[in-house]
Amino acid sequence: MVFHPTRLAALAVACIVSDACAAAETPQKLSFINDVAPVLTKASCNTGACHAKAGNGQNGFRLSLFGFEPEEDFEHIVKEDRGRRLFPAAPEHSLLLRKATNSLPHGGGLKISPDSEDYRVLLEWVRQGAPYGDAATPKVTRLEVLPANQTLRMHAEQQLRVLAHFSDGSQKDVTRHANYEPNDKNLAEVDEAGLVRTSDIPGNAAIMIRYQGKVATFSTSIPLGAAVEKTPSPSNFVDELVFANLRRLGIPPSPVCDDSTFLRRVSIDIAGHQPTMEEARAFLADKSPDKRAKLVDSLLSSPGYADYFANKWAAILRNKRLDKGTPASFAFHSWLRDGLLANKPYDVLIRELLAATGEAVSNPPVAWYNQVKTPEQQLEDVAQLFLGVRMNCAQCHHHPFERWSQNDYYALSAFFSQIGRRPTPIAGQSVIFHKRGIALGENKKTKAQVKPAGLGGPELEIPPDDDPRLRLADWMSDKANPFFAKSLVNRYWKHFFNRGLIEPEDDIRDTNPPSNPELLDALARHFKDSNYDLKAVVRTITTSAAYQLDAMPNAVNAADRQNFSHFYPKRLNAEVLLDAVDQLTGSATDFADLPAGTRAIALPDNSYNKSSYFLTVFGRPEGDSVCECERVQSSSLSQSLHLMNAPEVKAKLSKAGGRAAALAKASDDNASIAEIYAAALSRTPRESELKTALEFLGRPRSDAKGVQLDPAKTRTAAYEDLLWALINTKEFLYNH
Repeated sequence: MVFHPTRLAALAVACIVSDACAAAETPQKLSFINDVAPVLTKASCNTGACHAKAGNGQNGFRLSLFGFEPEEDFEHIVKEDRGRRLFPAAPEHSLLLRKATNSLPHGGGLKISPDSEDYRVLLEWVRQGAPYGDAATPKVTRLEVLPANQTLRMHAEQQLRVLAHFSDGSQKDVTRHANYEPNDKNLAEVDEAGLVRTSDIPGNAAIMIRYQGKVATFSTSIPLGAAVEKTPSPSNFVDELVFANLRRLGIPPSPVCDDSTFLRRVSIDIAGHQPTMEEARAFLADKSPDKRAKLVDSLLSSPGYADYFANKWAAILRNKRLDKGTPASFAFHSWLRDGLLANKPYDVLIRELLAATGEAVSNPPVAWYNQVKTPEQQLEDVAQLFLGVRMNCAQCHHHPFERWSQNDYYALSAFFSQIGRRPTPIAGQSVIFHKRGIALGENKKTKAQVKPAGLGGPELEIPPDDDPRLRLADWMSDKANPFFAKSLVNRYWKHFFNRGLIEPEDDIRDTNPPSNPELLDALARHFKDSNYDLKAVVRTITTSAAYQLDAMPNAVNAADRQNFSHFYPKRLNAEVLLDAVDQLTGSATDFADLPAGTRAIALPDNSYNKSSYFLTVFGRPEGDSVCECERVQSSSLSQSLHLMNAPEVKAKLSKAGGRAAALAKASDDNASIAEIYAAALSRTPRESELKTALEFLGRPRSDAKGVQLDPAKTRTAAYEDLLWALINTKEFLYNH
């Protein structure tokens, strides 16, 4: 039956005058926005996998994602397709109900049980004429969770209560219809009714609660409860806040690592290379009490620091080689490297990037605009890279986990609305300039014109002669900006600790709180006070005792994965590993268009991935996105096979004039083994390792027919095997 208001009115009148209706209790007046939409969301009808699928929804029935557009959803359900989804004369036969209960074939299966309260709400709503609600219908203004935070034991439970506060001052318990999502399922899980269960891992967890476009967060601390009797002597505020958190959680930290471990760890993390044998021996022989701080300063002043961090930034800034020529990518990489080496303030670097004009060859930051060509791409990259905010979702609908709306999205895009482009003779490259005019963004859904505004900030009136990008840079670098400094220090913290204080490192939001909020705030404040000094961030982190903790867990802290009670080992990335193999074997890799001896960490763009299978198999990023997750950090069978059997690795080991050949000519095997360990692992061999290596070198060798070979002729092969064995150890492959 087609929905017809007149017929509904007649049915209502008939019901009023009937004896049965007169005796029945008058049901509560329902509305679509406050009663029906939450049921559909809780039943996951409006998820991306169901009727909120991009395009035309599911089988022609479309809903907005998570119900963020209730007006549209009401139209689709009540009026679309000739009103066939509702049957007011016999509500229980409505297609909406029969599909949801799976009494008619439904691709999503059973979503709502016929004997549930949700079913009765939908049924009564249809009986009442499927009202949307009027101007007097109260709207949800905020969400409250009780308790908001709680300390819980391991393997404990906590039932949450969720209250929706409405515009008329009323409140409603919406625990049953709220949606719940933990930020770390290893620490805590939550069921559909809001019951939180903690695991056996200590730490800090958060549960995001979503209802009617509003979000709230429940935070819990899960202490281990062990006695923390002693912590390493603090070096700076980082240690004070890390160790205070560990004491609160009852997680004793591991001791500080030894000198050889620190030397290798910090050399890789700051300068992207293993220490040479000479550097290792000199550092281990140095008895000065401040040698670790001096080493950090030396590494920060070295070309390796600029090479390594330019490599990091070039990847996430999409520095890719265009189809014709190489000048733009080379120039952009050099601009990044020179700025880092000179320690140009971070806000100045970002201002030069955002406001770049001209051609890339003469003004290298223009190369970024050759890769991100639309205001949407530009705002999304800027927000994720420099603010730690993922805005992609807000282009089409209200951000499901945040407060950002479509208007916020297009207000940010308005800063890029006056970028002009003029082609150059080089394919893919443009001259970038500011077009005179009023900066506005157009909301693609409502067609409304939106003025520029920073996230959470007021709309800006920008004169037509002013470049809006400069105003964006002003807002970003303002000391009051809540995102800019936090995003950078969290990104760098993850670089050194293998885990951000907020994880992922570029997803900063109220519903994804940091594991140590006081530490993140202190790091951001220190960064601002230093006038955005990048080297100061690195120095503060790497001279802390927290960074220098041993990777070996103690008797009780092995389960800790987020509070930095011990160092979290991380696999060497592709470029660092290739350079380490080259350095150990004495065989450099040649790269086209670059001087001989260029290290992999100094490669300017992604084009070398195509010519180096080593870089490809070990996950060097292509620069297709701003997410550092594009860099593969996991191990694979292909990687193991490449290190064990690849002709490339064999050629490096057997190179004439390489390390194996040189050591085979030496007469003192003890010294040669010590050299290998110093070069590979920055330490001396243990007694058992030395004994095993000497026995291996002195072992008789035979050919395929069993004829014993001349030891003098097999020494080179023996040293090649020894180097090969060390290359394939976890101690070599990981920074620990």
